[in-house]
Amino acid sequence: MGVALGTAAVGLDLEAAAPVPRKAPELTVMLNSKEQLLLSKYRGKLVALEFLLTTCPHCQRCSGIVEKMYKEFGPQGFQPIGAAINDNAQALVPEFIIKLGLTYPVGVTPREMAYDFLGFNPNDPASGPLLMPQLVFIDRKGIVRAQYPGDDKFFKEAEETNMRNQIEALLKDSGTTKTSSSKKSAAQK
Repeated sequence: MGVALGTAAVGLDLEAAAPVPRKAPELTVMLNSKEQLLLSKYRGKLVALEFLLTTCPHCQRCSGIVEKMYKEFGPQGFQPIGAAINDNAQALVPEFIIKLGLTYPVGVTPREMAYDFLGFNPNDPASGPLLMPQLVFIDRKGIVRAQYPGDDKFFKEAEETNMRNQIEALLKDSGTTKTSSSKKSAAQK
């Protein structure tokens, strides 16, 4: 289901990815307005950070669901951010935003910065290709609480329900409960 930035049909090795939970490193997203959005600006909110390819149908579907969740949970402190990493993304992001009717910030992040954030090493064949989208949930204290690669059951089975459940749980949580990566989706319960 996920679109790969490589050629093999394997996903990001979650054991090789950055551990969860972990402190979210700073991330910069360049918006169309040329404003640099810093992830740290949203400390105090629950952030869903979607690394995406603007041309990926799976990413487009995920962004549409994230928009729906933003309309529902935004007033409660939920803040999505889209970070496009594909070639020519700067030129493609405006159309992506308009086509999907997105009201949350979407911009461009350098691919290497995204790789570092996700704990992905493109030079390590054991990592396989990076499957898109990559959805990362960061709690109000700036801690990465969950990270889902594009081929995860989180996306494949009951994507909207899984996303809603993750958001509701993290909005209720004070940041003390550990939430692991993909292993916690509703589709697997």
